[in-house]
Parts: sequence; structure tokens; C-alpha cells
Amino acid sequence: MNLVRSHVLVCGGTDLSSSESEKIITEFDVRLKNAGLENEVSVVRADSSDLCASGLVVIVYPEGAFYNVTKPDDVKEIVEEHLVKGKIVKRLLCDESAEAGSDVKPLSEIEFYKKQLRIALKNCGIIDPENIDEYIAFDGYKALGKVLTEMTPEQVIEEMKKSGLRGRGGAGFPTAIKWEFAAKQPKGVKYVCCNADEGDPGAFMDRSVLEGDPHSVIEAMAIAAYAIGSEQGYIYIRAEYPVAVKRLQIAINQAKEYGLLGKGIFGTDFNFDLEIRLGAGAFVCGEETALMTSIEGRRGEPRPRPPFPAVKGLWGVPTILNNVETYANVPQIILKGAEWFASIGTEKSKGTKVFALGGKIKNTGLVEVPMGTTLREIVEEIGGGIPNGKKYKAAQIGGPSGGCIPAELIDTPIDYDSLLSIGAMMGSGGLIVIDEDSCMVDIAKFFLDFTVDESCGKCAPCRIGTKRMLEILERITSGKGTVADIENLKDLAEGIKSSALCGLGQTAPNPVLSTLRYFEDEYMAHVVEKRCPAGVCKDLLQYTISKDKCKGCNICAKNCPVSAISGELKKPFVIDPDICIKCGVCEGKCPFKAISRK
Repeated sequence: MNLVRSHVLVCGGTDLSSSESEKIITEFDVRLKNAGLENEVSVVRADSSDLCASGLVVIVYPEGAFYNVTKPDDVKEIVEEHLVKGKIVKRLLCDESAEAGSDVKPLSEIEFYKKQLRIALKNCGIIDPENIDEYIAFDGYKALGKVLTEMTPEQVIEEMKKSGLRGRGGAGFPTAIKWEFAAKQPKGVKYVCCNADEGDPGAFMDRSVLEGDPHSVIEAMAIAAYAIGSEQGYIYIRAEYPVAVKRLQIAINQAKEYGLLGKGIFGTDFNFDLEIRLGAGAFVCGEETALMTSIEGRRGEPRPRPPFPAVKGLWGVPTILNNVETYANVPQIILKGAEWFASIGTEKSKGTKVFALGGKIKNTGLVEVPMGTTLREIVEEIGGGIPNGKKYKAAQIGGPSGGCIPAELIDTPIDYDSLLSIGAMMGSGGLIVIDEDSCMVDIAKFFLDFTVDESCGKCAPCRIGTKRMLEILERITSGKGTVADIENLKDLAEGIKSSALCGLGQTAPNPVLSTLRYFEDEYMAHVVEKRCPAGVCKDLLQYTISKDKCKGCNICAKNCPVSAISGELKKPFVIDPDICIKCGVCEGKCPFKAISRK
């Protein structure tokens, strides 16, 4: 392994495509070669930046300079000034670092990171994910070695039980209990599976871990296999994650080469092998039994439970399934002890949780916080608040399976039980912030539309019931809804929750139920007043021109695609509501802000 004096970690931001990221990485390679530094500076594409800036996040170690790069010329400046002359490029530092008294403000002192605690994301953005030596240098595979040489399978499960680790993929089932069920089954073929089929809109936690620290998942799955008596594992990952798939395969190959997968691991009689299975992007395959059916080569549809997979799973034998984030915690629990992990979080929700923070928020990206951290802390302190002076309205947590948290509950601690008590759920960790300009009925319709498209169609409650709910929401947002529709929505939602076959169908009504619970006034405005309070639902909008503000410039009339605006120059113009198609062009073109919608 070459020793270098500086590491440049390049993390793709949300506003740059993969091709643009590659261009800037190539620019670094070219500039470093021209400067004769190609053997002194290592450039690594991390693809796992917690903080998603407007460009690429580039971190230069050992200084820890946190740059925001938007164009190739920025790379030229970083190479020539920082890497050649040793001068920090203050112009490109992230805002808080640039305002600091010193040249570089440590990441731990930046507001986005102050309240975070990295366990699952421990190595993401720190190591080269394609270099097993770097993972090993950060105590990688040490936990596996400890387990195989110092602990019995029963002791491993007991340690996991003491830690209080619960599944991070949805309902929060205790991890150790699942492992214990499988371990108690008769000896024979058993499987260990990883759910990397991340499908929630706006969620990218699992992808980031696999792209930034794939060996942590491999090590954890080997530990789980030892605990239950398995020799074969499968990682089910969606094909839409090509970088994650590539790095995962590289990591598996490296682990095999080092004798950390295969036969006689660490000189013991423990054997374990691992394979990747690609999913086609069906949301339902995030459900454990549907996922296993897909691995078996059949259509991904859920199966009735019981029997549960720990008793009868993949190919009819005992199988455990945990998601990426759950596994990422396991090596640290083994190394640092169950007591250490259990000391973090709340009484019934131990450890940390990773969220993909997005929506109407200043700082978007991955956030890992101790369980029990309040939503207000995440939104206002870590997220930096709502941009453009807008007010916080709600946060949709848990994606299509979750629910909304309104402004009056912003101080709710984020843990399993607290969220359930207010009609939401942790889900996999998507956290979409919604501001005052958003319509909650429209938000509910968006998530339900997603669920309808992703339903496998196997059971009638999900296949038919969610479709009927969506039709009601479409009537309401188009101005054709009635008060009776709201009651029908509630009845349908409760019926689907209690009768759908799998978790997808059972949680599909959650966004509707939670918005009805906290924003029923908006539903009533849509059906009684035929008005969208947020001015979002197109069919309920009405554009008007203020007589006091209009200067009679004719710009709105010239740009109206259907000639719905008329008037005389230098006199107030008017909009014909019968002709207006509510496209909003006039509002955007008016230089005097004389046009409003309601």
C-alpha cells in the first residue's frame, strides 16, 4: 500500500450527476499529475457525504478542509493552493468553516455534525471503500476475529440481546430475538440475508453505507452466520445502485482473498460464503418474504406469516434477514460491548438512527443521531432550518409507510415508541421536511400514488383498497370531493391496515391517516370551500390581478398561452377564470408581483 501525505475524498452532492462527479475526479487526477503529486496525494470517490451541498463535497485530509466544489476551476485552485503551497482555499470552504476564526473549522464543530454520533456511518467518507487494508486499519474484521476465537454462538446472541439493537429497516423488531429463533432451529442448512433493497422516496442510507463502507456489512453478516449456524449469505440489492453493487463485489472478492470469507475463517472450522442478488426495483421486495421469494427466482410477492422466516424462510429453511444499517452496527457492538451501545439512546430504543434528511431544509444529507434526539434538533440545528424564511409545517418520516409530524409535535423524541404514539413510524429512515407552501392532502396523494404503483397485487385490500383511496384523494384535490369522501377514506384506511397481507399494504394508509389526524382542516377546505389553503392543487386555484399593483405593462397577457388575460396598456389587466388553465406563467412573468393565486 502506497503511503501518501494527503487524502482527497470526493463525495457526490445531490445537484451533480454521476458523470459530472467523474469529470471533477478526473480533473483532480490530471491536476495532481501535472503538479507531480500523483504519488503523494490519494483521490477517493467516497459517494457517501453526509452533507449534500450544491456541488461536490471534497474533504482534504489530514487538515480536514471541507470544500464545496462546483466546477473544474475549483479543483485547480485546491491543487495549486492547498496541495502544492499548503494554503487553505477559504473561498471554497463550507460556510461555517469559512466564517471560523481559524483556517479550518473541525467537522465536529460544524453545526451539521455537532449533535451527530457516527456508528453505522463510522467509516463512510473516511476510508477508501475499495481498499480492504484501510478498513482493517480502522479495526475492520477485528470483531469477527473476536467472535470466532473468544465467543460461542450463544454468547454472541446474548451480547446482541444486551445491546438492545432493533431492526433499522422498519418496524424495529429486536435483532437478537430474530437471531435466537433461527439459532434454535435444528442444525442444517440456514441462510443469512441482507435487505439492501432501499425503495422509500428520498431514502439513501443503505446505498451510502454500501458505497462508503461495504466491509462492515460483510463482517456483520459473517458474525450473524456464526451465531445461527449458517454457511451461506445473500445480499439483495437493487440494480439501480451500480456503484454500491460494484464496491460490494470488490469487497467480497477482497475478503475471500484475505481468507475472511470462505472456508476455515481465522483458522477455525467456521465456513461462510456470500453472494449478491440483484433486485429489479420492486418496492414490495423490501418486505422480507417477498425479498426471499425474489432471491429464489420467482415473482417477488409476500407470503403469509407464520411461519416466520427464522423458522421457514429462503428455500424453506431457517433464514434471518436484517437491513444494511442494522448490520453496520454489529461489529461496533462486538468490539465496544453491549453496555456501550445500550448507553446510547433511550430505554427502549438503543443506539443511533441514520436519516436521509431532505425536502424544504437548508442542509440536506445523511444524519446519524442518538435515538431520542428531538425532531426540532434535527430540523433547526442539524438541518439549519427552513430556507427562504418559510415556516415548518410538518415532516414526513418513514416514507410511504410512515406518517407526518406537525409543527405542534416538533419536540417529539425520535424513537420507536414515541413515533408510534403520534401515528408515525421510524421506517427505514427517510425524513422529508415540509414547509408552509405545501398541501398536506397533496402530500398524502403523492405517497399513496407511489404505493398503488408498487403494490404486487397479491391481496385485495392492497390491490383494490389503495386504488380506491387514491381515487378519493384525486376527487378531493380536483375540487369534486365531499365530506362523505373523508369518512370513506378513514374507513378504507382502517380496513386495509387490518387486512392486508404484508407490511406494504398494512402501512400504506399511514400518510393519509396521519394527515387526516393533524390536518383535517385542509381536507375540509378542499371539500367544503373548494379551496386549497396552500395554493398547490391546480384545479382549485384562481389567479387574480391586483388593481393596485398592476401597471398595465401587458407582459402577463403576452405570455399567457391561452389568451385569458386582457386589458388596456397602463391600466389594470384582468384574468378570465373560464379561459385560464392555471398554468402559473403569468404569476412568474409579472415584474410587479401583481398576480396572486388562492
